Amino acid sequence: MKKLFSIFFIALFAFVSAQDNDSKETANRFFYELTFKPKKDSVKTEKVMTVLDIVKDRSVYRDYTMIGQDSIMKVQIEAMQKSGAFKDLSKSIRMPKFSEKIVKHYPDMKLQYIERISSGFTPAGIAYSETEKFDWKISNDKAKIGAYNAQKATVDFGGKKWVAWFTTELPFQDGPYKFSGLPGLIVKIEDEGKNYSWVLQGNKKVTNWEELSYAEKISNMNLKVTEMPREKFEKTFTEFKKDPFATVRPMMNQEMLSKTIPGMDGTIGDMLKKQEKMYKDFFNANDNPIEPPYQKLKVGKVEKVGKEN
Repeated sequence: MKKLFSIFFIALFAFVSAQDNDSKETANRFFYELTFKPKKDSVKTEKVMTVLDIVKDRSVYRDYTMIGQDSIMKVQIEAMQKSGAFKDLSKSIRMPKFSEKIVKHYPDMKLQYIERISSGFTPAGIAYSETEKFDWKISNDKAKIGAYNAQKATVDFGGKKWVAWFTTELPFQDGPYKFSGLPGLIVKIEDEGKNYSWVLQGNKKVTNWEELSYAEKISNMNLKVTEMPREKFEKTFTEFKKDPFATVRPMMNQEMLSKTIPGMDGTIGDMLKKQEKMYKDFFNANDNPIEPPYQKLKVGKVEKVGKEN
């Protein structure tokens, strides 16, 4: 049963990422509704709630979908463990839209971009670090965004032009995704093509805050990540997306694949196929990234220099 849980959680919860943190803190949690176009040149949009958790020395940005289901998850997992019968939680748990987690470290705002992959039955974290220097252009335009008086700013980032609204009524120079560096909290930001648009919906204090969710704890995820250059990170993650179970498959013999577990529909092999499809559907659902691949950014810069010479 323990190994089966490992297989299941690799499939279901590698979408959730985390950072090691033994002590509990109090966080300011800001809820941003993200409206985005998952397909290029499409008018269809989707929505998902994301959160920016701000604690003393850092902020953590991620998709809120799995975190928001912690209490439901706890009840169902405990019932499964008590009965000894497996239950396919993918039928009752909503999946996230985005898998990355972004940690910004204060005060230098060095950020760490984290994704989860698997190494056999063990979830593994990979990350790259960078310090974004946003060249904001602050205008005199002002507007009321939700409950806050805000001011307009613009910036070029990731091949797109972005319009942001920030408020000095909240004492944080931060924002969703990688965005930061304005003299206040970003309450709305979107690119000119409206591919991605974040709007602050509310906030609350979270006492005894931990970066690890219940799902991460029960699946034995440790919170350490392997740092690598961004180019290597993207290559590693691309290979994982092409074959999510490449490191699991050699560890599964035919006898194990043909076994069934009480409460499970089909064999372990059937479940693996289903989870693999879930992974690929997840990764193929969005072909309109916020930023282009790092290699394209590098090539673009080289080409620009060449033209100037």
